[in-house]
Amino acid sequence: MSANAADYTLKFGHLANENHIYNQAALAFEEEVEARSDGRIDVQIFPNEQLGSESEMVSSIQLGTADMTITGEPLQNWGAPKAALLGVPYAIDSSEMLKRVAGGEIGQEIESQIENQVGLVPLTWFERGPRELTSNRPIKTPDDLDGIILRLPDVPLHIKVWQALGAKPTPMAFGEMFSALQQGTIEGQENPLSLIESASLYEVQDYVNVTDHVRSWIYVVIGKRKLESMPDNLQAVVREAADNMHETYQELFVEDQKRLRESLQERGMEFVEVDQKAFSERAREAVEANLSGDTLALYHKMLELE
Repeated sequence: MSANAADYTLKFGHLANENHIYNQAALAFEEEVEARSDGRIDVQIFPNEQLGSESEMVSSIQLGTADMTITGEPLQNWGAPKAALLGVPYAIDSSEMLKRVAGGEIGQEIESQIENQVGLVPLTWFERGPRELTSNRPIKTPDDLDGIILRLPDVPLHIKVWQALGAKPTPMAFGEMFSALQQGTIEGQENPLSLIESASLYEVQDYVNVTDHVRSWIYVVIGKRKLESMPDNLQAVVREAADNMHETYQELFVEDQKRLRESLQERGMEFVEVDQKAFSERAREAVEANLSGDTLALYHKMLELE
């Protein structure tokens, strides 16, 4: 090892591309950690699923071959059922409510389960723009879905809800989605506007149907064993830089939301106003039917914050 080699390396992989605000915030984190640790920590950022899909990244962190990622609802598949609440359809209706949920007792309860059951430590959270449905035909009511083949992340609750709404969900890695849309093996997908833009989905989808069906947040996580392998002072550097990354991200997020709709319209996408009440009523029935125990109780607690 050279005299300047770092004592610790953090391999930080995520699904978004280099221009996405996830990556911009991650680069700010990298700069701060390396500076404040006097080079003892080397942060390496891998966008574009270079280290694997979201699920593969979770496995890699557990195995110790990667260290950090950005993930959310899929953690329910890893023994943290309360992670389903990070993206429950039609549970959160505003940014203000989201901040009360994610930054309050409900968020703390979810974070604790992720740490204890999955072995990942949530360092901070990012607000996500509302998830919207894209397609090649306008969709205004659940009846308009009419069996549309819809790509979803591998999130059981979302799959059940979209089935109840009338779609045919197909779980698929984010990186496989563009070519599947291009080839017509799937007909639509749902994501925040930021990912619709950064993944160039305007090249293969004509409509953004403004369902606003999920207002959610997502965590930046680190392997618990990796974090605890560092001395306390370096753990503090990582945690404080993550707090600052949250602030950096929120500033980028607010600016980004303002320009995204305009950008997608300029690229040819048409925005369709949707009967959100009809979607919400049918979706909530499916949510109630597919949550149970502590997770259902926490969902009801969340609704009380409306």
